[in-house]
Amino acid sequence: MSPRGSRATVLAAAVVLAIVVVGLWWLARGPSADEARPGATTTASAPSAPSAAATDGASGLPLVRVAALPDEARATLDLIDAGGPFPYERDGAVFQNRERLLPVRPRGWYREYTVPTPGEDDRGARRIVTGDDGTAYWTDDHYDSFSVIEEGP
Repeated sequence: MSPRGSRATVLAAAVVLAIVVVGLWWLARGPSADEARPGATTTASAPSAPSAAATDGASGLPLVRVAALPDEARATLDLIDAGGPFPYERDGAVFQNRERLLPVRPRGWYREYTVPTPGEDDRGARRIVTGDDGTAYWTDDHYDSFSVIEEGP
């Protein structure tokens, strides 16, 4: 190979390497302030049931009252408050917030709990996710959307 061909190969390799490094940096940097805001870059719909008209001021997510949740969700909240025992092995596992629909927090901030779905043979799609600050979130579509659970009638 001529010196000219060898230089072109090295240059091409350097360009590819630079593109890979920039791509990895972009993925690792996380979302910007606008991207981190739930719903800013997604078109996730509000949960199918229950519906919520008001939104949480801190997260921008819809609010849902405990009383509006299915019976199984209220029972799961009671188990969470009691510290268990939980019926599913994954209950209490770290929720990683890969969808970035919840406020961005350090790894380990969120925990997830299964809400049984009548008629399902597996864990189903319904979950309650709790934060270290005591905030609880409801999803009935396996993390496609969330609502903040609020106490009250």
